[in-house]
This record gives sequence, C-alpha cells and structure tokens, in this order.
Amino acid sequence: MKENIILTKTYSFALRIIKLYKYLSDDKKEYTLSKQILRSGTSIGANAEEASGSISKKEFRAKLFISYKEARETHYWLRLLKDSDYIELKLANSLIEDVEEIMKILGAILKTVSSKE
Repeated sequence: MKENIILTKTYSFALRIIKLYKYLSDDKKEYTLSKQILRSGTSIGANAEEASGSISKKEFRAKLFISYKEARETHYWLRLLKDSDYIELKLANSLIEDVEEIMKILGAILKTVSSKE
C-alpha cells in the first residue's frame, strides 16, 4: 500500500500535540489552552483520515476542508502559546512549521480537487 503523505504527517503531528497537551497540563498546569490545542491539533488528522474513506468527491472535499480549518485553528493556538511564553520558542517554531506544511499540503489537495469539478 502506497504511503499517504498527508495521513502520515497529520498522525505524527497529532502525536506531538498529545505530548504538548501532557506537558501543558502536567507541568504548566494550563488546562484551557491545552484542551483547545489537543482538540484542534488531533482533529486535523482525524478529518483527513475520514476524507480518505469518503464515498464521493463532495464528501472528500468537505472533510478535507474541515481538516484545513482545524489546522488554521491549531496554528492560532500555537502562536498564542508561543507569544504568551507557555512553550519555548524552539518547540513552538517547530510545531508551527509542521502545521504550516500540513496547511500547504491540504490547500494544494483542495485546490486540485476543486479544479477537477
């Protein structure tokens, strides 16, 4: 079976987000932002996974668009965590780079799917 790059990247990113959540809640005692980032950061891959099992192009595009929107939201929370000094600059920048790459890939897939309709 051929590797699906977006599923692989979003799954790996979700694992990093789970570790971030544990760090924020256990070490920093931050519960509100940590739950937000956990929800949106893991939802990216969950919706991409759902999209891969879609039965129509319309459903595929809709699920992938939700995944893209969750990535945008996650980008926001990561910037907020960085700028409020909850997470170190190096970690924040690494996570932000990852989610920006995911947004670019999702955007390209959505653009391709939309152009074929």
